[in-house]
Amino acid sequence: LCREEAAELSSLKSQLQDLDVPLFAVVKENLGKELDFFKKYFSGKVYVDQQRNFYGPQERWMFLSMFLRIGVWRNLWRSYRRGFRGNLRGEGLVLGGVFVIGPADQGILLEHREKEFGDKVNMLAVLRTARKMQDNMAR
Repeated sequence: LCREEAAELSSLKSQLQDLDVPLFAVVKENLGKELDFFKKYFSGKVYVDQQRNFYGPQERWMFLSMFLRIGVWRNLWRSYRRGFRGNLRGEGLVLGGVFVIGPADQGILLEHREKEFGDKVNMLAVLRTARKMQDNMAR
């Protein structure tokens, strides 16, 4: 499901570039050709955080309860219908997120942490936050 969100975030790249906002991804592992495959969907710079420092002091996991959540099944079906195919390689139980981090002392301006697999960030909120960040820089 992260590939679907990566593709959607990448669709904003030209608008983010117009605002001088770079696009980065932090992934937790690189198994075989997985990173190269991910980069087909993500058009920004990708960093591998094998120590998982970026994932915070407490990683958020989703265990077997994911199979009991209707939202996870809906998200999987949506992603499948849109042509995104996953695989069962690597550790796939850590929940991800999206952050918009401002320059200097602006800090985290938008924080979206997955509550369940496929719980995506609102792309309009990402753009609004990037615009607001630039407005703050202009002052």
